[in-house]
Amino acid sequence: MRATIRNRPRPSGIAALAFLLSAIALYATVIAKLLSDWWANPDYSHAFLVVPLAGLFAWHRRADLIRAERAGSTIGLPIVCLALLLLIVGTLGAELFLTRVSLLMFVAGSILFLFGWRHLRLLMFPLTLVLLTIPIPAIVISRLTLSLQLAASNIAEVTLNALRIPVLREGNVLVLPNAALQVAEACSGIRSLTALITLALLVARFSESRWGPRTIIVLSAIPIAVLVNGLRVAAAAIGAYLYGTSAVEGFVHELLGWLMFLLAFALMAVCARAMRGRPPRARLAMP
Repeated sequence: MRATIRNRPRPSGIAALAFLLSAIALYATVIAKLLSDWWANPDYSHAFLVVPLAGLFAWHRRADLIRAERAGSTIGLPIVCLALLLLIVGTLGAELFLTRVSLLMFVAGSILFLFGWRHLRLLMFPLTLVLLTIPIPAIVISRLTLSLQLAASNIAEVTLNALRIPVLREGNVLVLPNAALQVAEACSGIRSLTALITLALLVARFSESRWGPRTIIVLSAIPIAVLVNGLRVAAAAIGAYLYGTSAVEGFVHELLGWLMFLLAFALMAVCARAMRGRPPRARLAMP
């Protein structure tokens, strides 16, 4: 059962403004540090596009938000309190991820407490987009990076063998007759993985109305990102084998990344098209 505040006046603009000013005062340093990390970390530079896009989606739902019944839920208040607790723990423990998640929890809890479940559901998609711009903790990144490095080098090895190009793989190092290429942390694909999951959410949101196909589209971003990154490493290895390592450095290296991102988007669009082509499951009619 949902705990809902009944028969109370609509939340005033003063109350909403008080929560907004509180969030700014409490999270000013968190927001400043997050902006700095977006600027300095190329893995999350897409946040400068995603966050305004999330704001645009929220603005697009403004008519629905105005029409929606304002029935604030008391469940929002403990969520706000939990967010503040995470802020304290994250600040004392110097854990940036907790403080940033706390910010979104504070916003979600405030919306729920002041306006209710309907408003929170209408704003859930923009909030999810913003959540994906929060940098993953370093300990998780280190584990993901190693796995992605090995996966990319393995896919590249299989591709090169299929093309009859001699190669020896030693962990994340590809040894060619004339060069040795190491799949470094920067080439692990973590950047494309986080960006593609965000892109998958957008594709799923606009191509499907059913939750099942939407989930499949979003989950498809993971194998697509791994596959495409492996093909990028293979393409770099082919260029190094034919023209030397200098031919796949600098601009060519960046260009390969963008071309493979476009390929990943095309594969995701194919997945979305396949989901859209599937007829909805027939429902059994009750006698």
